[in-house]
Amino acid sequence: MATHKLINSTWHNVLGTIAPALTIASGDIVITETLDAQGFDKNGARLAHGPNPMNGPIFVTGAEPGDALRVDILRMDPICPSGWTISSLAANVVDPEAARGLPARDKVTWRIDLESRTAVLQEPPKGLESFVLPLEPMIGCFGVAPSLGQAFSTATSAENGGNMDYRGFRPGATVWFPVAVEGALFFAGDCHAAQGDGEIVGTGIETCFEVELRLTVEKSRRLVWPRGENETHIFSVGNARPLDQALQHATTDMLNWLTSDYGLSATAASHLMGQVVRYHVGNVFDPAYTMVCLVEKRWLSNRPPSADGTTPSSR
Repeated sequence: MATHKLINSTWHNVLGTIAPALTIASGDIVITETLDAQGFDKNGARLAHGPNPMNGPIFVTGAEPGDALRVDILRMDPICPSGWTISSLAANVVDPEAARGLPARDKVTWRIDLESRTAVLQEPPKGLESFVLPLEPMIGCFGVAPSLGQAFSTATSAENGGNMDYRGFRPGATVWFPVAVEGALFFAGDCHAAQGDGEIVGTGIETCFEVELRLTVEKSRRLVWPRGENETHIFSVGNARPLDQALQHATTDMLNWLTSDYGLSATAASHLMGQVVRYHVGNVFDPAYTMVCLVEKRWLSNRPPSADGTTPSSR
């Protein structure tokens, strides 16, 4: 397995079938520096334009439709001493009457301490003078090219991933995407230093990161929606609008996962899910919403082996 440094000269505002910026073998590691959501680099130079310019795509040799691309998020290091957010809740996350009284949606700056890995507002409003936020890095937008020659905006999400803004896409997590084109064509960007559930102001703390990822092809693993796991949970991701449809996609995928890979009947999976499922809210700002259905690993006795021969709990 090799380690590659991806240095983009062109960034993309879609996930689609685009000429690759890098070709790697399955299992290789890629290190790359991302731009912020408006296309600024770590030095403040604007190299691209929003929304969410993507690094890549990366062609993974051997990936074919019907496979899954496994993405291990190994490391995310902030590389810029500042970030930005919007200063008001989005109108679509509050009652219509309340939306009239929301403050202006101004862009505000956060100072990021790269050593202590904390962030503070540069000009804090009254009551937040002592507000120091620990960094919780996450990838806001990533995924693979969709099928049928489509190209999906980085402002939204679908079966191939995209702008999901889920806090669980963090170092230590593994994510699987359904491969729809040869080479998978993997994209990543829009990294956040921190973000609340839902991205309810329309941004996280938008900044630049050095990201280290391992990309592995899992042959003949047919997926419909992105899936993931971390130290404690497995999770299924649904992207759609309205929110109940996103929840239905995530719930259906978890049901299918438990019955196909974990040896449970539909009845057994229903009993389990009915009592132990937890839901997390990803993005509820963008055109497609994201819902995440989670099951804690301690409830799963029959854990399937992964491509490297280990069980999820032993990685």
